[in-house]
Amino acid sequence: MASAPIDPLDVPPYLVEPLVPSIPGGKITCAQALGSEIYVGCSNGELLRYATQTDGPSKLEPYNLLSRQSLPNDKAIDEIVLVPCLSRALVLCDRQIHLYTLPSLDPVPNIKPLKNVVTFAVDQQHLQRPAPSPSDLPAKLAPVEFCVIKRNTIALYSLQDRLFYQKEIPFSQGATLARRTGRYLCVADGEFYNMIDLQSASMFQLLPLTQVFDDPAPVKPFITVISENEFLLLSWTGASTLGVFITGEGDPVRGTLEWPSHPEAICLDYPYITTLLPNGTIEIHSVETQAIVQVVSAPENVEARDRVTLAACMGQYVVPSLQQSEKMRMKKIKLVRRPKTEQSSDVGSGSESSGNGNGNGNGNGNGVNVEEPTHGGYM
Repeated sequence: MASAPIDPLDVPPYLVEPLVPSIPGGKITCAQALGSEIYVGCSNGELLRYATQTDGPSKLEPYNLLSRQSLPNDKAIDEIVLVPCLSRALVLCDRQIHLYTLPSLDPVPNIKPLKNVVTFAVDQQHLQRPAPSPSDLPAKLAPVEFCVIKRNTIALYSLQDRLFYQKEIPFSQGATLARRTGRYLCVADGEFYNMIDLQSASMFQLLPLTQVFDDPAPVKPFITVISENEFLLLSWTGASTLGVFITGEGDPVRGTLEWPSHPEAICLDYPYITTLLPNGTIEIHSVETQAIVQVVSAPENVEARDRVTLAACMGQYVVPSLQQSEKMRMKKIKLVRRPKTEQSSDVGSGSESSGNGNGNGNGNGNGVNVEEPTHGGYM
């Protein structure tokens, strides 16, 4: 079901590829990926690390389990945030933030878990910093800042090789979700979205989570950072859900998005917003035009609830693709031999005759092997 005007693209931006067919132990609660690694959090407190061997886009092995470890108390892992520029992972479990090294997932020495955490928000601008290259000269890495939201306060931290406490801001509303970009922290409490300026320690309300005030059913909040000074907030109207783009100053921008039901999950892969609906359908909207550009139907052979959530990964990661392997197979193409007079007056023009758009043909008239490109493979 489309809930907005559909503007389909000639080549859909996404296709669905299985990465890890099944996991041992509990159910998946969260996941993140970076490079050739996938990190999976489970309902039984296990943190799983998968990896694939990469010898180029045409030689990709399936993801295999490399290691697994259990967090204290066997409680469900709520969130995994990867910080590529510091080679660190922040893992929220049982109201505690644990720090691990990447890619090995060894505990970071001399940093104790942060306790009494309701939720937390790493500065999105800092998450976008690339991982250092092995060829880079050793240099002091810039700190990564994040906010820890507790029951009555917001604590600000800075992470480098050590963890530094900065300050606290009183917050008595009771937060359930938070996202940060730069100086702005957007926080959802039980009723409203709120914007906090971390530099001036000021706050104002934005819009309600639900516009149906006589309905006691809770509504799941969603906050997505779009750019350095822009958030996307979702509000349930009773008949549909609206997505509103708002700046850190509280000003609405762009148009609005709309869904026929309240999403189960949402993530940004600019310029697209991807949402998982309760019936298992995935809708992809354009941020720029607000139109639906693709709808991924619920799989017919599994129940809708088997699609648990969506996860946006800040860095690129490897996707072994069966469809890519099929479409990149070698194929013989016969070339049309031109008359000798044309060949002499148009030297080298045979390089375009393979028809694959990249000038790889050799123009010898005997047929060549080319590879057919496909969308996907590496993300």
